[in-house]
Amino acid sequence: MTYSLRVEKTDRKEIVNWMKYVCFCGLTEFDDFDVFFLFVLTYKSVHHIDDFAISALTEHYSQHFKDGEDVLDICSSWVSHFPPEWKGGNVVGLGMNEYELSQNKQLSSYDVKDLNKDPTFPYEDNSFDRITCVVSVDYLNKPQEIFNEIGRVLRPGGECMLAMSNRCFPTKAFRIWLQTNDLEHVFIAGSFFHFSGFFEPPSCDDISPNPGRSDPLFIVKAKRSAE
Repeated sequence: MTYSLRVEKTDRKEIVNWMKYVCFCGLTEFDDFDVFFLFVLTYKSVHHIDDFAISALTEHYSQHFKDGEDVLDICSSWVSHFPPEWKGGNVVGLGMNEYELSQNKQLSSYDVKDLNKDPTFPYEDNSFDRITCVVSVDYLNKPQEIFNEIGRVLRPGGECMLAMSNRCFPTKAFRIWLQTNDLEHVFIAGSFFHFSGFFEPPSCDDISPNPGRSDPLFIVKAKRSAE
């Protein structure tokens, strides 16, 4: 099921200031940054969504990925959930844990960086056809800068796909995420695209495999506007 995230003119005035405040004015701070930093740097090869959600994500990717695409996986780790039969071009991981990144067999290369300290990407403009981020957008405390960078390194017409569920580590997620529900998370993520100014109107695919019985899964996505 796909939902449009367009905001009607009659509703825009009522929510635009709230969304700007949520996204860029302090509500993306962490309750305990030191715990977050130590958590990410500690080696843990674990899945953060259940097997049903993982299968649904991989299947969704298989329906959208094209062979030869250059893909950047941000907040990457030891697995990216890309389709095993997919033949990517330059497939790059950007994450914090070097050991985990080194174990990801789907990557052509990787870069280690803490985007919460420095949100710039170490890549040239227009470098990728697609950018993915799996259940991690809620851990990024500089969303405006991050989504400006996503727009910069994506090629015109390229797409960014954010996979989101209802699981998180409370000490890692920014505060507003803990105070909102799944639907509000979708609109928060969609607003990151909207307010960057780089993207066409975002949308959301609900690909939850077994509603009420396994992890929900939402894909909030947007294409880079043509130059």
